[in-house]
Amino acid sequence: MAAGVGLNTLFVIIEFATGFWAGSLALVADAGHNAGDVVGLLLAWGASQLARRPPSRRYTWGFRRATIYAALANAVLLLTACGAIVWEAWHRLQSPEPVAGPVMIAVAAVGVAINTLTALLFMRGRERDANLRGAFLHMAADAAVSAGVVVAGIAIMVTGWTWIDPLVSIAITLAIVVGTWDLFRESIDLSLDAVPRGIDPDAIKEALAAISGVVEVHDLHVWAASTSEVTLTAHLVVPDKDLHEAALSAATTLLRDRFRIAHTTIQLEREAAGEACLQRPAEVL
Repeated sequence: MAAGVGLNTLFVIIEFATGFWAGSLALVADAGHNAGDVVGLLLAWGASQLARRPPSRRYTWGFRRATIYAALANAVLLLTACGAIVWEAWHRLQSPEPVAGPVMIAVAAVGVAINTLTALLFMRGRERDANLRGAFLHMAADAAVSAGVVVAGIAIMVTGWTWIDPLVSIAITLAIVVGTWDLFRESIDLSLDAVPRGIDPDAIKEALAAISGVVEVHDLHVWAASTSEVTLTAHLVVPDKDLHEAALSAATTLLRDRFRIAHTTIQLEREAAGEACLQRPAEVL
């Protein structure tokens, strides 16, 4: 993480300064994107550090949800930066300015190398960690974006059409928006305790109901404790008290192995809630 942040921070400074000096909005746009990546990496790192802190008397869940809010903050920052870049690019299309094509090519080529190297740093753990996998895919996409700036620089050198620079910056920004919008929607869902992506609550309910002794499943809730942890609570109706221990063991094993949900709270009941209300005598006021 530290190596990735360091490499990208250095490149952002060089790319922004060079883009400003050369008059290349495409380079400035790409620098803004890479700056967003640095902020995102820092937010992710800070949130992961908070998530490791143990629970306290006041924060009984600890600070695991910090990873969700970090993702949301990162998405908002990137979308805001994209709006500013598109606004400036539109004005550049109205009044194109001279651009140093060779400088664009050289700096963006360095960006391709640095983003590719950073992506490789996250390659090893991407299969088992969603955060690392997201970082790997994001940095790989950045390498492709920088390659697009290289193409724009070559096109300007060949044709002399300076309007290619703001046009490429808009294309880069739109690509960023597409990826960021998905992150924004997902982080909003997670912050509102929606069921995390890739989890089907109906399939979970059906699987729990198929456990021997279980006649009903209700009050099933699934939400994200963090960007990498899923929590579940459920009530299982098991009329035969002798089957309670076996049903609980089967349920926790099923949720852990099949649905990869390790943090579960399961309440066992001998009768359905509606039946209990019908059989319980009314209280006299």
